[in-house]
Amino acid sequence: MSESTPKRYHPAHTAIHWLMALLVIMMLGVGKFAMPGVSPEDPQKPMMLQSHAYIGFALTVLLVIRLVLRFTTKQPAPADAGNAFLNWVGKAVHILLYVLLIGMAASGLGLFQMANLPAVFSGAAPYPSNFFDYPARSGHGLFSWLLLALVALHVGAALYHQFIRKDNLMARMWFGK
Repeated sequence: MSESTPKRYHPAHTAIHWLMALLVIMMLGVGKFAMPGVSPEDPQKPMMLQSHAYIGFALTVLLVIRLVLRFTTKQPAPADAGNAFLNWVGKAVHILLYVLLIGMAASGLGLFQMANLPAVFSGAAPYPSNFFDYPARSGHGLFSWLLLALVALHVGAALYHQFIRKDNLMARMWFGK
């Protein structure tokens, strides 16, 4: 490793990673498990959806910032899982996480527009009776299940590195020297 190769990610990249991780897990939990159980007639439902949409927008902004940082700051050397195939899987998972987050943002924005959610949130239009009437809803749902699976794989790999390989990989995505 050369002198110019950092041992950790840039602190801004680290902060955005952990903020996005928290928001993605929260959004998946709310979108996959909490909101579907709330009746469309419940007065809290539009507020839940509005929060989901606005947090999704914030995640999209963070994703753009993170991608800019990814290509403008120095990165640590690639992690080594001790196996060429696992190293390839690790790279693929990271790329797919970005792709799925972009897919979630695009399908969420499409759904936001197709369902006329600004009018719903202002009270000028009724809450949609069935979001599956909008094609973007199917994509948003599919991307969310795939994202949930990849997040689980990502967390599992981090724990594998930390507790089985004991290579302290998680320190790369934390603050410090």
